[in-house]
Amino acid sequence: MSAQQIRLALIQDLVDATVHEKAASDEFNTAIGQFPSGLPHPDGSQLIQNASCKLIAARKDMGRAHSRLNDFLDRGIIPVDLARQR
Repeated sequence: MSAQQIRLALIQDLVDATVHEKAASDEFNTAIGQFPSGLPHPDGSQLIQNASCKLIAARKDMGRAHSRLNDFLDRGIIPVDLARQR
């Protein structure tokens, strides 16, 4: 892979992670907005907890994507998974 292909792959990873984070954030906000949801307490709490876990994971993925792109742009560090494709 060329430097331009690596940069484009990292940018696409960041875009994908951002879209995923937005969807998880929307799901979390919807779950919180339904509180009290009328569901039995354990189900309502579980719904919010599940949405929260998805949001946390999505934000971690987005942070990882940011770091990978920044490391490449600032220091020329090629992520291992992309270096194998070179």
